[in-house]
Amino acid sequence: MDKIIEFYKDNKVYFAWTIRVIVSVLFIFSAYSKLFPSADLGLGTMEVKQLYALGFDRGSAPYFSRLLVAAEFALGIAILLPHFLKRIVIPATILLLVVFCVHLSYSILNDVGGNCGCFGELIEMTPTEALIKNIITIGLLVWLMRMLPKDKPPHNFPFLALTYAVPALALFMISPIQKAEPDTSTNTQDEVFIVDDEQYSDTLDTLILDTIDIDTTEVDPDTDPDEVVEVVEPPKDTSPKKVTSKFSKHVPSAIKLDEGKKILCLFAPTCEHCMETAKTLTAMRKKDPNFPKIFILFMDEGPEEIPAFFDYAGAEYSYQVKDIVSFWEIIGMSKDTPGVVYLWNGNVRYFSDGIDANEFKQSALQKELDKEK
Repeated sequence: MDKIIEFYKDNKVYFAWTIRVIVSVLFIFSAYSKLFPSADLGLGTMEVKQLYALGFDRGSAPYFSRLLVAAEFALGIAILLPHFLKRIVIPATILLLVVFCVHLSYSILNDVGGNCGCFGELIEMTPTEALIKNIITIGLLVWLMRMLPKDKPPHNFPFLALTYAVPALALFMISPIQKAEPDTSTNTQDEVFIVDDEQYSDTLDTLILDTIDIDTTEVDPDTDPDEVVEVVEPPKDTSPKKVTSKFSKHVPSAIKLDEGKKILCLFAPTCEHCMETAKTLTAMRKKDPNFPKIFILFMDEGPEEIPAFFDYAGAEYSYQVKDIVSFWEIIGMSKDTPGVVYLWNGNVRYFSDGIDANEFKQSALQKELDKEK
C-alpha cells in the first residue's frame, strides 16, 4: 500500500495531465460531433430534438445551440492551458456537466428514450449511458482539482476569453441563423418544383373547377312509361370524412394534400435509405396505375444532389426544399428520415420513419392501400 501511495505521489503530474487530456478530447469531440455531418444539419437537429424539449423556442434555440457548442470547444481547449485552471475552468466544466446530468435525469425519469444528443448523430447514446459518462467525468475533474496546486500567476484572462469568443464567432459565421420559413399553405412565393404528370395551378389562390359531364340523350317517345327500369345504385362511398392534416400547412395549397389519396415523403437528398425508399415507391407506382400521387419535402442538406436522387429512384416527383429546422418540425422531433406518410382526405393511414422499428415496409403500405380499393 505504501508503494502505491508513493508511486501516486511521484507520478501525480502525469495523472493530472492524463485527466486533462481525456477531458479535453471528450469535450472537443462532443462539440465536433454536434456539427456532423454539417454545421447546419447538426445544429438544426440539436435545436429541434433536444432544445425544443427543454422549452426553447424557434427564436432562442439557434443562439443557444451555437453558444453551447462553442463552450464545449472552449472548455476542451482551456483545460490544457494554465490560466485560472482551478478557479474558473474546472468549476465551469463541472457546472456544465451537472446541468447535463440534471437534464439527463429528467429524461430518464420521464422515460424519454432514443439518442440523448451528447455526441450528435455521430454516436448514439441513451440518456442512461450519457449520465454514467458525465458522472465519471465529474469524478475525474474533482480528482484533478485535488491533485493540482493553487493557481499561480501570471494569468491571462483576455486569452482565456478568446478561447470562447473565437469558436463562438466561427460557428455564427459557418452556420448563420436563418429566418423561420412561413407556412406555405397560403404562400405564393415558395419555389415548388412540379414534375411528372401532376397538374397544379401556378397561382395557389386560383380555384380550379372540375367539369361535369351532363347526359343529354333524348328520351324515346315510344318508351312505355309503365316499363320497369332497373336502377343501378352507385357504389357506396367508403372514403373517410375530410379533415385538415397537420402536414397540409407545410405544403403549397395547390398540392391539395388533404384531397383524395396522397403520399407525402420526407427525405434528405443524400440519405441512402431515402433513396432506396423512393426507388421502392417508384416500383409500386409503376405496377399500380391508381397509386396515390407523390409529393416530396426535401431537407435542405445537399440539395444539389436532388437530380442524382431522382436518377436513382427511377422517376422524378414534385418536390419542395425545406430548411433543416422546419423539416424536423414537420416530420416530428422524435422521428427520423426517411419519412413516408399516406393520407386519404387528410386522414393519416400510414406513417413510417427512420430505419428502426417504424421503418418503411412496402408490404405494410400495400396492405393499407389494398384495404381501401
